[in-house]
Amino acid sequence: MQACPSPIALPGLDREHRALLAQYGEIQKRCSAVIAAQAAEIARLQAQAMRLRAAAMVRETALAWEREDRLALEAAIPGLPKRLTLARRVEWLVGRVHDLQAAMRERLGRSKTTAPLALTTAETLSAAVTAAELTPGLHEKSVLCVGEQGDGTTVAQRVIEMAGGHFMHHAGDDQLGEDALEASLIAADLVICQTGCVSHDAYWRVQDHCRRTGKQCVLVGQPQAMQFVRSRQVLAPVADS
Repeated sequence: MQACPSPIALPGLDREHRALLAQYGEIQKRCSAVIAAQAAEIARLQAQAMRLRAAAMVRETALAWEREDRLALEAAIPGLPKRLTLARRVEWLVGRVHDLQAAMRERLGRSKTTAPLALTTAETLSAAVTAAELTPGLHEKSVLCVGEQGDGTTVAQRVIEMAGGHFMHHAGDDQLGEDALEASLIAADLVICQTGCVSHDAYWRVQDHCRRTGKQCVLVGQPQAMQFVRSRQVLAPVADS
């Protein structure tokens, strides 16, 4: 029998084989690193999604509680949404009056005139009529202003009456007596109190009446500006007496 020939050793074959094995090992390492990084990113995203779901559940629960509280408050105080809407409209209206007064003072200053501020000009009345047309919630409503009688109060009176409302005024001092103030408070649907121009007793009487009856009351810190600022954002009303 003839013997099998021995394999012929090719030059450099072992060296090339070792190089291929080394490259294969490096590729395996890179693939393992990519897989590990992807697994870590997936775990991070899953944890983030879980946190977001938990936060969304907390917000939805808080909104549900707030909605229930609001419905309970509206049920306990009839007419509360209308009162809040009326108060917002009055705030906007008096803010508009303040802006108009500032513009007129600036114009008079540029013209270097010493004439008193005339709030009965055609421009003022035109703006007041426009504001009155935008405030239908004042129709047949009684608005009581407690404090000194000034320019802003006069314009507010005109606008309220143009909108079909009834304007009432009380000086807020002790000369007219407590009974007159209490009667005006009872007759009013909305109370505007100029805190800097009323006596201490009248201020607390207005506050106490609004709290007891749930009547909407807005406080004016600076009567010259007639810029409404709600006490405690929205004065906590209670059921009407």
